Amino acid sequence: MNLSKNELIEKIESARQVLNASIDEGKDYEQIYQYSVELDMLIEQYIIAGF
Repeated sequence: MNLSKNELIEKIESARQVLNASIDEGKDYEQIYQYSVELDMLIEQYIIAGF
């Protein structure tokens, strides 16, 4: 999956918002953890791409 820098930034921002909302809403720990892992994977892709 080759995303442009802007696409990847948009996905990271969206994932961050979902994670923050789930924390604010007091969602189940497993769900929060899953959102956190997804965000971490996107950030890792960004770093590996060298943006």
